[in-house]
Amino acid sequence: MKKIYANLLGEWVDLSSDDTCLMGPRMVKPSVWWEENAEIWSPNKKDEHTMYQLDYVNIHYKGKDYRISPIFIQVVSE
Repeated sequence: MKKIYANLLGEWVDLSSDDTCLMGPRMVKPSVWWEENAEIWSPNKKDEHTMYQLDYVNIHYKGKDYRISPIFIQVVSE
């Protein structure tokens, strides 16, 4: 079993523990997101150099929406 953790506002949380958690461009459960290629938003061509152009993952967790860098996600196998 794999657990997906994310650092949200400075605290590591187990996204897998929230049945309503969705993530990625298709907004799927964390386990599905991981098993189906762990999609992130990443621009093919950067026309501008702004924070809007950085790679990120959308996460809906416990009723809130987050946009975080993929470096703040960890996958743990148990």
